[in-house]
Amino acid sequence: MSSVIKVALVHDWLTGMRGGEYVLEAIAELFPRAELFTLLYVPGRISPTLTTLKRHTSFLQKVPGIEKRYRHFLPLMPKAIERFDLRGFDLVISSSHCVAKGIRKDPGAVHVSYVHAPMRYIWDRYDDYFGPGRASFPVRFAARMLREPLQNWDRGVSGFDRINVIIANSRFIAEQVRRAYDRECKVIYPFADLSRFVLPRDQGKNYLMVGAFAPNKRVDIAVEAFNRLKLPLIVIGGGQEGGKLSKLAGPTIEFLGALSNSAITEFYSKCKAFVFPGLEDFGITPLEAMASGAPVIAYGEGGASESVTNKTGLFFRPQTVEALIEAVLKFENGEVKFSPQDCRVRAREFSKERFQREFAGAVCDAWTEAGKDRGALENLIQSGWASSALK
Repeated sequence: MSSVIKVALVHDWLTGMRGGEYVLEAIAELFPRAELFTLLYVPGRISPTLTTLKRHTSFLQKVPGIEKRYRHFLPLMPKAIERFDLRGFDLVISSSHCVAKGIRKDPGAVHVSYVHAPMRYIWDRYDDYFGPGRASFPVRFAARMLREPLQNWDRGVSGFDRINVIIANSRFIAEQVRRAYDRECKVIYPFADLSRFVLPRDQGKNYLMVGAFAPNKRVDIAVEAFNRLKLPLIVIGGGQEGGKLSKLAGPTIEFLGALSNSAITEFYSKCKAFVFPGLEDFGITPLEAMASGAPVIAYGEGGASESVTNKTGLFFRPQTVEALIEAVLKFENGEVKFSPQDCRVRAREFSKERFQREFAGAVCDAWTEAGKDRGALENLIQSGWASSALK
């Protein structure tokens, strides 16, 4: 190995800045001279930190209109990720919820994979995307035919010969990794950008949802619940189910589409409570709500159960309209009360600085376990943007 440690960062795709991309950005701050490998990239939709990295994209980048249809190319993604040439790279760090962790590395290289979820569309979330009523018959048929081959590929690239260490973003995902790949893994929670949430708490009457309209978010449960309750719900975001959901909404529900971070921050500070009905790998938006002093009404499974506490929110089970209604009525009737200070204190436990410190330490541990010079890697990290991560 040369005296200069060459670092490759790998991410599934870069079509916008969401939770996974902010995690990638935080990792890139630790390794500002790394090269970035991703299946496809949409100009103008990622942060300056990621834009400055030397970037490599796959053959999918050349497909016309790929930025709107990339999920349709799932069967080709394993081949696309494996065709990247990482010869000469000493350290590979993948940020993966689909195929990124399937990258091929040099035999002597160290690969650390931060897993947001095992390939979502073929494991635990299969029914969310391809169950009855979720997709057309041809799409469901194709998914059923491809599911087992994709699972076999995903399991095959998750062994120790390809990945030295897997890090999960929650205990919930660590258990999914154990079931899917028979691998144990460390848990390092993601973070919220706490610097955004400094407005004073000014509670109003509106409940709030923020996020993508993907099937697993279960926005439909919230829409039906607030239709029945005839209470005001503001929904911010967009996605593939937006049209269907807006048609279901009654007069007390308002869809505002995508808004700026500053506008969303103001809605957080004024909402009565934040509603989170989906089963999430972790979930950044509950952290953002708590950082604004707002309590959370969350489905009591998945990552939200690891961030929200009984001092900062209320859980509902099962994942039904009736259970959500029961939880909301506890707010309306004054049966539960939450302190904005308790919410903010809990959110501060999930800082970016904490994430970078823990992640850097885990990468250095993996590097050392592979028999490599820890001091050289620590020096590389300390010379980067986030030199404070190891302090």
